[in-house]
Amino acid sequence: MEYKIMLVEDDASIAKLLSSHIEKYGYKTIMVRDFDKILGTFIEMNPHLVLLDINLPKYDGYYWCRKIRQVSTNPIILISARDSEMDQVMGIESGADDYITKPFYYDVVIAKIKSQLRRCYGAFAPDVSEERKIELKGLILYPERPELHFNSNSTMLTKKEAVLAEILMRMAPRAVSRDMLMEKLWDDQAFIDENTLNVNVARLRKKLQEIGINEALETVRGHGYRLNVTWRNM
Repeated sequence: MEYKIMLVEDDASIAKLLSSHIEKYGYKTIMVRDFDKILGTFIEMNPHLVLLDINLPKYDGYYWCRKIRQVSTNPIILISARDSEMDQVMGIESGADDYITKPFYYDVVIAKIKSQLRRCYGAFAPDVSEERKIELKGLILYPERPELHFNSNSTMLTKKEAVLAEILMRMAPRAVSRDMLMEKLWDDQAFIDENTLNVNVARLRKKLQEIGINEALETVRGHGYRLNVTWRNM
């Protein structure tokens, strides 16, 4: 299996040397050159691992790490000249799996890449047969991946969509209030616009349609939302 490593580094000389060294070990590197489209490149190329510099134009690596975490659980290793404890804490809190400080030894980078790939895809990867799943009338949610399955169809979710789906599936066919959903999805509701919940509901509704379940996520006027377990219009 050829693993794809996405390299996000705005110093062209470092990026070239790092890419060359990584490819010596049989990995394929994807070098990002448009730093306004990091998330789009990730979604399009679907790499197995991301090496992400913190000091980037416009938005920093912490920002892009959080964006990638919204759509994927694939390993992310941050690279930075910042070596303070707080910077490393911020990296982990942003969703990174590891943190490498510059200047670095290339062999250390390779060792960390190998470690993360083994953990996610190799000998140390979790046993899929033992992972948590929620089932409802043939609809199956794997929260940790996170994925939704129905019949032979499947779709990837963001972290927020997975949390939303789990709450609605566990409560079905009862309705769940908007206040409860916002409390479960966001720690600090004071900075969350209610429209943000609407957007996540709309995205989940679209994901359900993608796997063949139509008009299942219903709006309960004046209250919130519920899953219609009869799976209408299939």
